Amino acid sequence: MFKKIILVLLLGTLVSACSTIQTVTPVQRMQDKNICIVQDLAVREGFLNTYRQVLQEKGYAVKLLSKGAALDTCPLVTTYYALWSWDLAIYMSYVQIKVYRKGILAGETLYDSRNNPGFSKFVKGNEKIRELANRLFL
Repeated sequence: MFKKIILVLLLGTLVSACSTIQTVTPVQRMQDKNICIVQDLAVREGFLNTYRQVLQEKGYAVKLLSKGAALDTCPLVTTYYALWSWDLAIYMSYVQIKVYRKGILAGETLYDSRNNPGFSKFVKGNEKIRELANRLFL
C-alpha cells in the first residue's frame, strides 16, 4: 500500500513538472491611457507588433522606448521578453510581460511551456500574446 502511495505521488510530481505555466497579475485600470513599451530587439518583431496593437485597441497611446530606459519614464512602462523554441516546429515557448506604474511593478504575466513534452505547447504566438495582454489589461 505504501509503495502505491509513493508511486502515485511520484507520478503526480512528474506530470506537474512537465506542464505549461501561465500566470497573470492584472494591472489595475488607470485614467491615464499613455503607456511606453521598452523595446527588446532580441525578441521577434512580430511580438512587439501584436502587443502594441492590443494596447492600441484598448485605447492606449503607445510610445516606444529604447532598451535600458528608466522604468519611470512614463506613467506606465511595460517590458517584455519572449523565446521561441524548436521541437518538430518553431513555437513560442516563453513570454514574460511586466508593467510598471511610476517605476513600481503593477502587473505581470508569465507563460512558460519549455518543460511541456506534449503537443499543447504548440500555440499560435499572436493568439497567445493577445490572450496574455488582454488578461493583463482588463
